[in-house]
Amino acid sequence: MASTTTSIDIAATPEQVWQLIGGFNSLPDWLPYIPSSTLSEGGQVRHLANPAGEAIIERLEAYDNAARSYSYSILQAPFPASNYRSTLQVDAIAGSEHARVTWSGQFTPAGVTEEEVTALFHGIYVAGLEALQQSLRK
Repeated sequence: MASTTTSIDIAATPEQVWQLIGGFNSLPDWLPYIPSSTLSEGGQVRHLANPAGEAIIERLEAYDNAARSYSYSILQAPFPASNYRSTLQVDAIAGSEHARVTWSGQFTPAGVTEEEVTALFHGIYVAGLEALQQSLRK
């Protein structure tokens, strides 16, 4: 199983960041790669579309509002991976009013090398967190 983790420090309070990203259906609010999201199964499954119109279906696996964290798995996506599970976490940075956002994932390569799939998801996470930072500057 492969994995990757990245984080970014954001000049906003953890509460402000969580308000933007903490909803399981909120990806289109801060992630340009995902223009639409709809929920099903009582809010436990999100149906996403990427700019090419390809479907990405994800299931909420764990949600902790107090800890500002949620984990999800991919049920269907155009990615060369299986057994995907990822976590978004917002933490306070001690001694400041800023937040650290960490996006991590574990997955099994499917038809590509471990390095290739790790680079793919790491790139998605880095670009996503940079987009989040830009969204909070507006």
